[in-house]
Amino acid sequence: MKVINSKITIHMVSSLDGFIAKKDGSVSWMQSNDRYELGQELTDEYIAEFLESIDCYVMGARTYEHALELGWSYGNKPVIVLSHKKLKQDRQSVSFASGNLTQLVNDKLRRKYQNIWMVGGSETTKEFLLLNLADKIVLTIIPVILGDGILFFDFIGKEQSLHLEDVTAYKDGMVELTYEIRK
Repeated sequence: MKVINSKITIHMVSSLDGFIAKKDGSVSWMQSNDRYELGQELTDEYIAEFLESIDCYVMGARTYEHALELGWSYGNKPVIVLSHKKLKQDRQSVSFASGNLTQLVNDKLRRKYQNIWMVGGSETTKEFLLLNLADKIVLTIIPVILGDGILFFDFIGKEQSLHLEDVTAYKDGMVELTYEIRK
């Protein structure tokens, strides 16, 4: 049984040229120093309200390791890390999963959580899209061109129709695109 209106959103931060990290995995460029006066202000209240709406996060192992290195920003929300290797667990809110992704999503996550955010990794994104597990894509574009690195959409090999739901420009020059995935 599926939770009523359970949604899985793929969220990624990218450079304008589609990279989510430098070749060495660095994400030091993921902050904007730009200024766009017509944009929306990212206040602490706005961010807190948004984060409160998320019930659960799903991420790959590399994203999890980056999150631990850079400072944990997921609070005490449940985080499911997809990995076949043994990883350090120092948070009660984190659990690890491997195996059949469709079964995990449909039999466990969608039954328990309503607003699920898949927050990282091109490989994890690829699997969610190939298996038709995601409902939305939210792409935040940082105003930078990296020229090289790890691609967000790394040759998925499948055409996917999308419907633009929203566009938000922020005062720091970032732009957020929200797409519904057409099934």
